[in-house]
Parts: sequence; structure tokens; C-alpha cells
Amino acid sequence: MTRQYFGTDGIRGTVGQPPITPDFVLRLAHAVGQVLKRSEPHPTVLIGKDTRISGYMLESALESGFNSAGVDVVLLGPVPTPAVAYLTRAQRATLGVVISASHNPYPDNGIKFFSAQGTKLPDEWELAVEAALAQPPAWADSSALGRARRLDDAAGRYIEFCKSTFASELSLRGLKIVVDAAHGAAYHIAPAVFHELGADVVAIGCSPNGRNINDGVGATHPQTLVDAVRAHGADLGLALDGDADRLQMVDAHGRLFNGDELLYLLAEDRLARGEGVPGVVGTLMTNMAVEQALAGRGVALARAKVGDRYVLEELHRRGWRLGGEGSGHLIILDKHTTGDGIVAALQVLQACVRRQRPLADLLQGLALYPQVLRNVRIQPGCDWRTLPALAQVQADAEAALQGQGRVLIRASGTEPVLRVMVEARDAAQAQRWADALAQAAAPTVPA
Repeated sequence: MTRQYFGTDGIRGTVGQPPITPDFVLRLAHAVGQVLKRSEPHPTVLIGKDTRISGYMLESALESGFNSAGVDVVLLGPVPTPAVAYLTRAQRATLGVVISASHNPYPDNGIKFFSAQGTKLPDEWELAVEAALAQPPAWADSSALGRARRLDDAAGRYIEFCKSTFASELSLRGLKIVVDAAHGAAYHIAPAVFHELGADVVAIGCSPNGRNINDGVGATHPQTLVDAVRAHGADLGLALDGDADRLQMVDAHGRLFNGDELLYLLAEDRLARGEGVPGVVGTLMTNMAVEQALAGRGVALARAKVGDRYVLEELHRRGWRLGGEGSGHLIILDKHTTGDGIVAALQVLQACVRRQRPLADLLQGLALYPQVLRNVRIQPGCDWRTLPALAQVQADAEAALQGQGRVLIRASGTEPVLRVMVEARDAAQAQRWADALAQAAAPTVPA
């Protein structure tokens, strides 16, 4: 059965346009409540949000929808997505709900859910909710309505959880760290975590006004962090996105380290400490240099589809602990049940402090291959696999790269666009083949 509303990370869209409207969100919460009550007579749901101005409206709609189905609600206020996952588990709640569109600009918003164990929910659950949405609402009478209350110390509880993932015998004393929270959900949390562990913290992107989330700051705009690290003479900088599940880091020289590099560092540090790392999960986009470097240490890399949901599914399937994406989604399953930018940053910093070496030194054995990306607009419904010219150029490119690079072609899941990526040791070669593939896919100018 095809899902009508749920995508790879909940339900997302532009506020004021279906499905991100207050009437739909109320019906969604009511439908979710109906599904929850099939297995639990008195469910309790936690609701957290990021700092978008639309969060107030959607929070009220969710609260009303859940209460109308006889579900109790606990409001967390603005907290990171991974905080909702943690608090749902810690509070023994039935479900966690996040109001956020992650790294998207403020006109967008979305709703996503966590299970009682703090994990993403399966497709079967989402299909059950969509089926309930198709049915007339079953409004509870006054005697069966749910209640709502606020968890006033939600941020403090999560701060303590984050700190607990950092080795108790270590501290961040002597380090000056720039923390960029993207004017998002971690604005009042991330600086406190690193300060309480001993760091001298310079906070940027920590003044949300409801409309500036991800606006020129955060993990999707890392140049702001690079400039701030240099301006303040900091030792390190870290940037989160709007809901704090992505991470990018910068060293004292202004060098930016992406998720692929940080994922390798996390695996390498465990190996250096004598821990077993049977394998790491990346995605189709994970840099080939990471795969080769891990193989040199006897560690397998499994590639999942692009998206942290698929990385998480593959980790669970294989029983592994480390996974992530170049975008900065890093999953460390023996520390948290979901991707967490703050927790991931603490694990990287822990490696630097314990081994008394800067980031660049810990990664000196890894040199990423240049990746060239092209977006090619194609005719809606076109099956790119049947284009003979494209197949020929792809075969020629793969033969020319001779195992020293990769070609990846995949269709966008949201628009009639073909994503073309070429990776090679030589940047000019990657550029040349990416252009040739784009031209073969469509004689028009790449979008």
C-alpha cells in the first residue's frame, strides 16, 4: 500500500498548504490517538518542537487532536529531535512527537514520531495511521478526554543525558569551542552542554526569532562557523541544524570536516582503543575513500539508501553500532537510539581529548575523493535506465575510473530530476565525466 502523507522522515511541507495545516494536523493527532488506543487504554504522548513560528499553531492542533481521542499530552517546548526520542523513553511515554522541518527554511514544518523505545516507527504503523485518517473521527465525550501538562525541566534533563555520554574522567577544560545552533531547537541546550563539561563556549546561531532558523547559519551554512572560529581564535567549532540531529565541525585552521570524515574518526577511535567494530553503515553517497580506509582497518562498510532512516534500519538489521551520512547525520547506537548532533560532537571531542591530538591529525590517513554532483531535469515519467546514450557513457566512465572512483545515478524521489554523482581521485576527471553523463541524460542544461 502506498503512503499518501508519510515520507521518509514523517510528514513535511510548507505551512498553510496541505498537509501542514492546523485542521489536518488536528485530524492526524486524532488518528494517531485512535491507533495508540488499540494497544493501550490511556496513552501518553510527548510533544517537542523547534523554533519556527508555526510551531505554536501546530503544537496547539496536535494537543487538541490527541486530547479529543482521549490521549494525555506532555509539552516539552523547544528541544532537539533526539531530545524527544530520549525523553519519550525516559518518561515511559507511549509516543514521542516532533514538530520540525529539520534543515529546511522557516516557512516549512513537519511532524515526525518516535516509539516508546525512542526509535523510528515501522511502515506498518504509518499505514495504520493513514487508514485511521480515512475514517470519520471518533470524538471522545467529556468524561474520556485527555489532559495536557508541561514538562518544565525537559531541557535540563536532556542536557544531563548528553553529558552522560562523555567519559566521566575527561573534561573539555582548556578548549575554546564555537557552538552554532542554527537558531534552532538546541539554542538553549548545546552551549550549556559544552560549557558544563568545561569548555570556553562562544555561542552563535542561538538567538531564534521564529523566522531565522537555518538562515545563513548551522550545519547547512558552515561558512558562518568557519568565519567565527577564525575570528574568535577558537580551537574547534561545531554546527548543528534546526533540530540538532546533524553535525559539521571545524578545526582551529578553519578546515571543515563533514559527516563522512567524522564517521570514519568515530570508527577509527574505537579501533585505537581496542574495541571491536565489525562494520559501519553509510549511504550510496558515502565517499569511496572512507570505504577504502575502513577496509584497510578490516572494517566493512555497508551502503544504505540515502536518508538516516535507512541507515538506522541497516544498523539494526546487521547489529552494528555506527552509521551516518556526509550531511552530518551520525548514529551511535550504544549512546542513543537515533542520530544526535550533540552526542556525536561529544564523541569526536572525546577522541581528541583522550588522545591529545587535533581533528586533522586523527584524520591524516583519510583523503576524501572529489565528488561532482549534477542535477539533470528529465521528462516526468521518463525511465532513465532505458536511455542508451546514458548507459554507454556510464559504462565508459566506469571503465576509465578503473576502481579509482564511482558513478552513481539515481532519480529524485520528489521531482523529475536525475541525480548524477561522479567520484574520482582526480577532480578534473570527475568533472569531465559528470558533465558527459548529464549531457547524455538530457541535452538540456543541468538544473
